[in-house]
Amino acid sequence: MKKTDSSFRYFIFNKPYGVLSQFTPEDGARSLAEFGFPPGIYPAGRLDKDSEGLLLLTNDGPLIQKILEPRFDKEKTYHVQIERIPSIEALDKMRAGLEIQDYKTLPCQVALIEDPGYGPRNPPIRERKTVPDCWIEMKIKEGKNRQVRKMTAAIGHPCLRLIRVAIGKLKLEGLAEGEFREVSREDVL
Repeated sequence: MKKTDSSFRYFIFNKPYGVLSQFTPEDGARSLAEFGFPPGIYPAGRLDKDSEGLLLLTNDGPLIQKILEPRFDKEKTYHVQIERIPSIEALDKMRAGLEIQDYKTLPCQVALIEDPGYGPRNPPIRERKTVPDCWIEMKIKEGKNRQVRKMTAAIGHPCLRLIRVAIGKLKLEGLAEGEFREVSREDVL
């Protein structure tokens, strides 16, 4: 039986660090199963275990495809804490697209931003007294495995912390770590 639009449900979740983007625990890691989502809901995309932030969950399979495929132009926004301050040239390389392993990333938007003031991560990020860090905001339209981390590493600035703050017009704002809320289809599109 095909679901009607009214039976589709959409949830945004502020995924904590160390939680897998799946319902089945693996290798002792935490999973989505512990957060009380209704049955039949699945993540639309992934955030790796070491990343935090906005995750969309739904039972709307066609919408999941639209969010995941770059051809549908669904922009994802990340706040990324990196080692050292990147040069304009390094950021321009990211904007143009980078060769990473066997593919070239699509062009992205990237800019230095002020410290967004997130609370401390548990466990804390690696800190080195002699190496400064900073925050950048990245907007990408694809989402290959660990792509943001690989892009910052490719310009010589390892990622210390990665938080997805938006998927299209969906925003993480007002959602505490580990919390979720239901949103409408219109919010997602």
